[in-house]
Amino acid sequence: MENDLIPKIGLEIHLELNTETKLFCSCKNDPYETEPNKNICEICTGQPGVLPVLNKKAVVYAISLAKALNMAINYQSRFARKHYFYPDLPKNYQISQYDQPLGENGFLELIREDLRKIIRIRRIHLEEDTGRNIHFGNYSFVDFNRAGVPLIEIVTEPDIRSSYEAEVFCEELVLLIRYLGISEADAEKGQIRFEANISLAPKEELGTKVEIKNINSIRSLVEAIDYEIERQKKLILNGERIIQETRGFDDVKKSTFSQRWKEEEADYRYFPEPDLPPLIINEEIEKEIILIETPSQIKKRFEKEYGLEIKVINTLVKDKFLVHFFEESFSELYELTKNFEETKKLVVNYLVNDLIGLQEKLRIKIDENKLTPHQFAHLLFSLYKGKISSKIVKEALETALTKGLDLEKFLSEKEMISDAEILNKIIEKIINENPEAVNDYLKGTEEAFEYLIGKIMKETKGRADPNLTRFLLQDKLKNASR
Repeated sequence: MENDLIPKIGLEIHLELNTETKLFCSCKNDPYETEPNKNICEICTGQPGVLPVLNKKAVVYAISLAKALNMAINYQSRFARKHYFYPDLPKNYQISQYDQPLGENGFLELIREDLRKIIRIRRIHLEEDTGRNIHFGNYSFVDFNRAGVPLIEIVTEPDIRSSYEAEVFCEELVLLIRYLGISEADAEKGQIRFEANISLAPKEELGTKVEIKNINSIRSLVEAIDYEIERQKKLILNGERIIQETRGFDDVKKSTFSQRWKEEEADYRYFPEPDLPPLIINEEIEKEIILIETPSQIKKRFEKEYGLEIKVINTLVKDKFLVHFFEESFSELYELTKNFEETKKLVVNYLVNDLIGLQEKLRIKIDENKLTPHQFAHLLFSLYKGKISSKIVKEALETALTKGLDLEKFLSEKEMISDAEILNKIIEKIINENPEAVNDYLKGTEEAFEYLIGKIMKETKGRADPNLTRFLLQDKLKNASR
């Protein structure tokens, strides 16, 4: 029976938006503010008689995310009051959306080496954030700086079957949000928070749902899901009943704990927000919607157009700049080489294995002020033409990241000398300066030949084409023996 118990996991994710002001007032939305209760006013602290005014930018951001999640947009939606009491909820209700959210019935496609799956998104809606409780010993304080900050709530269907799938989903969602530029989605700063609804039942049936609230990181989400699956499994196998409840997660003990009986929708006493008219999406808002090629779309295109491995693609797609850098440098190098496979091999090897690795080692982010795709492509073309070695390419990349790179000057100093006329003049100079070594070679001492090669390399600062240099030196020494 244990193997028949399949986890069904749905996520509710709260995302703080990086608008300049709060959702219903002109107070500054500043997640970095450390002075308590600085960014507050009559509206976000719920004073009697005040009226909310909706932040247009928050609406634009929410619709942009809904479109990126392949959702149907409700061009007319409305806000509702969700009633509950907490010390950090000054109005004793939260302005949210209920039966008419902004977006419905979308999906996010997960593409990894070991996972390809579509997770359905039930809805996304706008709502205001609460304040924050701060506890010191026997005292509790309330900071309302966060009260009224615009939130998007994203609700999935129970399509997730493991903590790993939940982890990948959240990582891909955060990546999409950052591509859109609507939030940093930094869990450590409280800009994104997670809740998991978990049930176990045979096949595709839904069991009794338990909700785990206020999880502050993807790592903690994974640990909470794993613990809760095992907890519910033990109860079911022992013939005990799962209670529908709300639980918290203890980051220290790595376990969930009961908080309260799970509220039903009726407990919140939703009703339409009387101080806000219906939200109608007009042409003015539509013009501002952010439309992008999503990370999932880029992954599928890179597979098809470039034939890249998913592991390589995922490394590139983690950073929007790297996607641009790859495509620009690939395009320029291909124009020079006219060889698709060699171009792909060179760009992938030196971008993914060397440049990204160097970026992580030095903790210096790549940008076009340090190295442009044009410079990168021409550096690799010099390698392709045999003018520089792999070692010189790596030296150039480190120079670019740490000091900046004058590519033309660098190549003039580093490119191999492969002009026979120039090399012959240098070889003649070395022969004339080292008669003893020449005589030793002519008497059969092979080490003398390597000595002369070393002298030539020193003279050219290692830039002499080694194969051509050996051929020309042997030819010169043969003539000298006649």
